[in-house]
Amino acid sequence: MPWEKKNETLATVQQALDTRTVDELKKLVTLLPTKETAARKGELIALLERALIGDGLQILWGKLNDLQQKAVSEAVWDEEGRYQADRFKAKYNALPVFAQKSEDRWRAYYGNPTALCLFIYSTARYNNPWQGWQMPRDLQQRLRAFVPQPAAIQLKTTAELPEFIQQEEKEWELADDDEGIRIINRQGIHVMPRKPPKITTTVKQVPLTERRTERAAAQELNAILRLIEKGKLAASEKTNQASGATMEEVAKVLRDGDFYEVNAKPKKGDTEIGAIKAFAWPLLAQAGKLAELNGKKLALTKAGRAALSTAPAESLRLLWQRWLKTKLLDEFNRIDEVKGQYSKGAQMTATEGRRSVIVKALEQCPVGSWVAVDDFFRFMKAAAYDFLVTRNAWELYIEDKEHGSLGYEGHNEFEIIQGRYILCLLFEYAATLGMVDVAYIDPKRARKDYRNLWGADDLDFFSRYDGLLYFRLNTLGAYCLGLTNEYTPQEIEERATLTVLLSLRIQVSGSGLSLDEALLLEAWAEKESDEVWKLSQEKSIAAIENGSQIAELREFLQKRDEQELPDTVLHFITKTERNARALKHKGNAILIECRDAETAEAIATHERLKKLCQRAGEKYLVVLADEENAFRKLLHVVGYGMPRV
Repeated sequence: MPWEKKNETLATVQQALDTRTVDELKKLVTLLPTKETAARKGELIALLERALIGDGLQILWGKLNDLQQKAVSEAVWDEEGRYQADRFKAKYNALPVFAQKSEDRWRAYYGNPTALCLFIYSTARYNNPWQGWQMPRDLQQRLRAFVPQPAAIQLKTTAELPEFIQQEEKEWELADDDEGIRIINRQGIHVMPRKPPKITTTVKQVPLTERRTERAAAQELNAILRLIEKGKLAASEKTNQASGATMEEVAKVLRDGDFYEVNAKPKKGDTEIGAIKAFAWPLLAQAGKLAELNGKKLALTKAGRAALSTAPAESLRLLWQRWLKTKLLDEFNRIDEVKGQYSKGAQMTATEGRRSVIVKALEQCPVGSWVAVDDFFRFMKAAAYDFLVTRNAWELYIEDKEHGSLGYEGHNEFEIIQGRYILCLLFEYAATLGMVDVAYIDPKRARKDYRNLWGADDLDFFSRYDGLLYFRLNTLGAYCLGLTNEYTPQEIEERATLTVLLSLRIQVSGSGLSLDEALLLEAWAEKESDEVWKLSQEKSIAAIENGSQIAELREFLQKRDEQELPDTVLHFITKTERNARALKHKGNAILIECRDAETAEAIATHERLKKLCQRAGEKYLVVLADEENAFRKLLHVVGYGMPRV
């Protein structure tokens, strides 16, 4: 846990030593390079104070081992002289030794102090006296004369991802003559052994899935906006979250599918992972004010319609910036196994504050370098990127409020609460928006940090995001974070050689199409065989309607064909682009049936009404939905009425 402000500030060495007992002071004196001793408390304190000034102080510093010197250095150069064990361990992956274990089993907790206890002291009298918290101010100033500043905190990056992740699983079985003890709880019937069980350990090689997200996000954004435009997406009026049917619709247009396959009928006993990208997109569109609820359906806003003709990167950056401030969802609500989040006693913190801290840490990630999630966690702790999800972890629990409370020691560790929040924000929102590439495995048994929590030992995973192992800030992410002022869309990997024919067919040769090349061709052409594609007017018009630029197709073909593109292909591209934009959506309209042709004619030719309606057959009129009220008012003026449906 973070250092607690309730601990008093130590001004002097004398103040720190005054809280110790005579026995404790005598132990400290034995650490000094002198044979001098004393019996009374005041004399002992004076002896220790003399040793901690001048050359004697530097001699004592030199006797510390490397890790202990690092601990002193951190405290010396901390603004308040603090030593914080959790941050120290995150930075150095180890803790310095304050006390050696005592041979006296009754005093094993206290042990015997090391020389480090002469530099860093506990400010709480009833704590272990050999567990340091803070350095006295006067000692801190003296040490700054020769103690070097600590090394800057470095975020560890990974040059190359492993192809497989080793996953160790242990199975145990009862001894032949051991019937065990049957325990029944809400999770089922469990058998606890009376004798040591036989344990079998197996190591599995689990393939690591890598997803590059930039191009996918750009394509998916336009597809989602088109679905909303067609009225195909619905959301709850209470939570703004997409319905199950809506998430199925969204999943159909995801470029590479959702991160995990959503199983409509999971096997008995399996925990369903559920949608991630398909859940996020409708919320992102609403948070970004590109869509809003109209009844139960999502409808495009003016900004949403404009986004259809805007460079995707601009809209994605806007969505991220607005998501950071949204109150539509607390990402921690997506950690389904943690109950009690909606109680007032949980005192959940504001999401905007949490997100801002994570953004500051993300800004420190080198663009284009893979970062292991656990290394990112350690970096955040070591660099003091602190945030709270709840002010009262006792109200959050697993399975049972009394036994499974996260308020127990070890239950509210960084990885369990803050870590799961970070995983959700990165995997479900940053990755969906194309800002970070991700590498992941199935979440089942992907992390072990929750296995000792009460009520969690039988869970397949603690959150659906547990499988995220690595992420990489990409160029789109740097642009969305404001680290760069310009963004150039990611180039498609060139692998195939193409021959574009007069017949609009495309012959593939070389090493075959890369995944991105195949996906681009699939948007504009029909596949006739592994080596032959044919440009499709129907597909091409649909692609342009959905916001794709046919200029990208032209550039793609020209770069991979040594010859100039045939005139028939150039004509196809020009004509298709012009015809795909031949009609413009001007809004929804209502069809009105008049009692007879004479009435329709009278209204359609009226000096004021003719500006709001048009004839559509003998007895019918068409009026834009947005102008219905104005049309009704004028109808009343000229003596006609139209009952509301």
